[in-house]
Amino acid sequence: MSTRAFPLLTALAAVVALGFLTLPIAALLTGVPPAELPALLTSPTALDAIAVSLRANLIANVLILGIGTPAAYALARRATRRRDLLMTLVELPLVLPPAVAGIALLAAFGTRGVVGGWLADRGLALPFTEAAVVLAIIFVAAPFYLRAAVGAFRAVDPHQLDAARDLGASEAQVFGRVALPLALDGLRTGWALAFARGMGEFGATLLFAGSVAGVTQTLPLAVYAELAVDLDAAIAIGLLLLAVSAVVLLVAKLPAAWSPGGRPTPTGGW
Repeated sequence: MSTRAFPLLTALAAVVALGFLTLPIAALLTGVPPAELPALLTSPTALDAIAVSLRANLIANVLILGIGTPAAYALARRATRRRDLLMTLVELPLVLPPAVAGIALLAAFGTRGVVGGWLADRGLALPFTEAAVVLAIIFVAAPFYLRAAVGAFRAVDPHQLDAARDLGASEAQVFGRVALPLALDGLRTGWALAFARGMGEFGATLLFAGSVAGVTQTLPLAVYAELAVDLDAAIAIGLLLLAVSAVVLLVAKLPAAWSPGGRPTPTGGW
């Protein structure tokens, strides 16, 4: 191949790839006249789906961050072989087909499930409730956060952690005042990925929680429901999800909070 042909071939491949990836987005952006969006997004179906999605994702993200952050710190400190095994288990939901994820949740938390049967005997049935939506979001989104958070904590200079201990800091203080600020950028990126995955969750939610308007019907499920009824409404909800995705992507790409020369160091008393 000539020296001129190869650059042209790679440029053509780039044009084809970018064209293919941007054409559906452009079509979505022009699918509904902007003047009609307010009415479409304030319909009862859209408002109910927005409320369910916001509530479920808020609860799921509080749990993902609250439990996942210290869990990731503990995993990052494990020996390499043990950590690799544990991370394989953590990452397994990432590659599960959505239908399998939904069936797995039913097998665990359904009324005849491993845990769900015990809960059902005590009057707490999880499937087809908003709690099921929260569990589905956590199951599919938490691995994104944990994977990024473990990598962020592993990247923290261990000498800074040791210096904090030498100055008398407890393990909780080492975590909260040194490791956490230094890993913050990686944690932010992981949270953005997890939030985007949770907002877009469809398959596991449909199987485990159903699609009951005002109860378990999230925005992606509303798109599916409206598709056969009102295409414009489905496109409008899709545009809302596209806007959320764009904002999340911008958050993930924000400049680092700490420059290499400006990272906090453990000085002073603890």
